[in-house]
Amino acid sequence: MKSVQPLIMCGGSGTRLWPLSRDTLPKQFAPLLGPRSTFQNTLLRVKGRPFAERPLIVAYAAYRFLIEDQLAEIGIEADLLLEPSRRDSGPAIVAGCSLIAEKQPDAHVLVLAADQVIRDVEAFHTAVERGCGPADSGHLVTFGITPTCPATAYGYIQCGSSLDNGTFSVARFVEKPDPVAAARYVLDGYLWNSGNFLFRADALLSEYKMRSPATVEVVSHAIANGSRADGTLLMAAGPFGSAEAQAIDYAVMEHTEKAVVVPLSCGWSDVGTWDALWAVSEHDADGNVRRGDVEIIDSQDCYVSSDGRLASLLGVRDLVVVAERDAILVADRARSSDVKRMLDALRRTGRSEATSHAQVRRPWGWYEVLGRGSSHQVKHILVRPGGRLSLQSHRHRAEHWVVVRGHPLVTVGEEMRQLAPLDHVFVPLGAVHRLENFGQEPVEIIEVQYGDYLGEDDIIRLEDIYDRV
Repeated sequence: MKSVQPLIMCGGSGTRLWPLSRDTLPKQFAPLLGPRSTFQNTLLRVKGRPFAERPLIVAYAAYRFLIEDQLAEIGIEADLLLEPSRRDSGPAIVAGCSLIAEKQPDAHVLVLAADQVIRDVEAFHTAVERGCGPADSGHLVTFGITPTCPATAYGYIQCGSSLDNGTFSVARFVEKPDPVAAARYVLDGYLWNSGNFLFRADALLSEYKMRSPATVEVVSHAIANGSRADGTLLMAAGPFGSAEAQAIDYAVMEHTEKAVVVPLSCGWSDVGTWDALWAVSEHDADGNVRRGDVEIIDSQDCYVSSDGRLASLLGVRDLVVVAERDAILVADRARSSDVKRMLDALRRTGRSEATSHAQVRRPWGWYEVLGRGSSHQVKHILVRPGGRLSLQSHRHRAEHWVVVRGHPLVTVGEEMRQLAPLDHVFVPLGAVHRLENFGQEPVEIIEVQYGDYLGEDDIIRLEDIYDRV
């Protein structure tokens, strides 16, 4: 069988799993089940034959360093194709197939969402093998999940005529139904639409070009004019931003006559809501899911997660309780799909908790805001060994650093010196400065900012090893 090129899609934000999933750390990079993220598990699922040695990852550019860290944790190398803006799955898949087609136009491309759970990996591999035959003959293969309940959160696929090796033509795709329609679809043998695909790169591009030639053209320009370095391609912002934002289902799959579906029963979930995550998690004798420091008495069928503080439940049932460092969610588990309404309300009022975690990751490490006032802010900053903040200045704030761990090299203006624990340095307003860690252990500092504006966009980068200037 021809080698299969995995194309991993991980540009989503997972808003319905707020406050765990936010723009700064969306759900595909969070350890939802066990120590690894679903992104990491997706990569491990396509490691070894018949899959290509280096998967191609299509992601929003802001996630580059997060992806590189998680790849290193599991010892997998991959190529990165970075989107300068989000244009939905259609342009992203076109970009991935275009890049793959540069080397092998008829390559089998397996498109996988990075935020899904698959428990039966062997069944998944068998389904991929079944799909390779139709894909090789030019069909666009999708994987339909055998329903376990009349879910209203998924789209459905109606199977058409039976083809070879347990595959079917696609009669039609159906949008997310109401409960009555969902029950009817399950009885009639419809499948859930998993959003995963298999096709030849040239076949997908040909079908897409028939329906949206402009998108294929501008994506091609975005690749040709992008910046390449060490297995990473950042597409040009102008051309890619002009691509029509459209999901692959609407752009191609619902219109093509070449769609084929492979039925799949593999313990699949898109873990799109807290209720879905509760369903695939390990339960105690009362049906509760516990993560972190949790105490539960006389309560049933609850999902409880706590990050760094005690969460206690008494005499309740069917609740979702998620306690992050800066935000707490309490919701009826049956209404967990409505969490996006709460998030939209927070965004309308300008709450930073809607998009950012208390601990914000950076390519050099992370920072966490410990406290805020009208004209000051206190941060805890960790810089990993080898990490270097950009050479920068600020228009609106001065800073005072106190070292609590490690031996950073600090630049302020023309002065450069090595600091030790309990040393401190003042960075005046407008001064050019940088903090670097050339040691073998992490550097930690407490930073106090003073000024009339303390936003993260008040950074003028003069030099940066992470190409953020």
